Amino acid sequence: MPMISARDGTQLYVKDWGEGRPVVLIHGWPLNADSWETQAVGLAEAGHRVISYDRRGFGRSDQPWDGYDYDTLADDLAAVIEATGVQDAAIVGFSMGGGEVARYVSRHGARGVGRLAFIASVAPGLLKSEANPEGATADLFEGMRDGLRKDRPAFLRGFFKDFYGQGLMSGVSDAALDWTQGMAMMASPRATLECVTAFGMTDFSADVAGITLPTLIVHGTADKIVPIDATARRMARMLPAARLIEYDGAPHGLGATHADRLLDDLKAFLA
Repeated sequence: MPMISARDGTQLYVKDWGEGRPVVLIHGWPLNADSWETQAVGLAEAGHRVISYDRRGFGRSDQPWDGYDYDTLADDLAAVIEATGVQDAAIVGFSMGGGEVARYVSRHGARGVGRLAFIASVAPGLLKSEANPEGATADLFEGMRDGLRKDRPAFLRGFFKDFYGQGLMSGVSDAALDWTQGMAMMASPRATLECVTAFGMTDFSADVAGITLPTLIVHGTADKIVPIDATARRMARMLPAARLIEYDGAPHGLGATHADRLLDDLKAFLA
């Protein structure tokens, strides 16, 4: 089943690997499902059914002009869950994908889902406010949009250096940087722009407050893209029953820089 239909007819590219207790992996901005490579293969080898998909506008999915708000994106996740027929699944969101996890459970309840994982996630929100003094101001996201409009390839090349913490304690190979750039350039320019507004300006506090499912939070302490104080640590205070695992010195793209550690932590959580 390489493609499924969202509610508005948008075709979403889906990978469905392995057998066993299901896991749904939701990628970050501006990537696609391929970015979960290590974890998807490892979880399938460990006896899980692993479903990953390209968000609308990204990768091999359709590129509609509209639909890049989190209500629509959560409905796309619901369509994937319904079409694949999963039950008691873990839904795992990286970065922007954490917003879909939070919005899904507030919008669709626990239908088909048994536990949640937020990996370097934007939830409960990036925007600075009285409730989130460590957050970013709106001009940061407008600056990102300006950079994308002027020279999207150049902007993304610089963005990914911070994404992976190049030159710090971690980092990835030049080949991995090229691979990441290639994934990003597959995306629709419109989707790339509109999703900056979505993940930057959406407040998920009410969504997070309603979470009652077992929850894992993983975040790097050196994340320059999604700062840990504004997101993971704040979420952990909102959900005292959740488990927070901090990767000391890890950057945002820890699915690559700390790939095996993240795989082991997901296996333990799913067990």
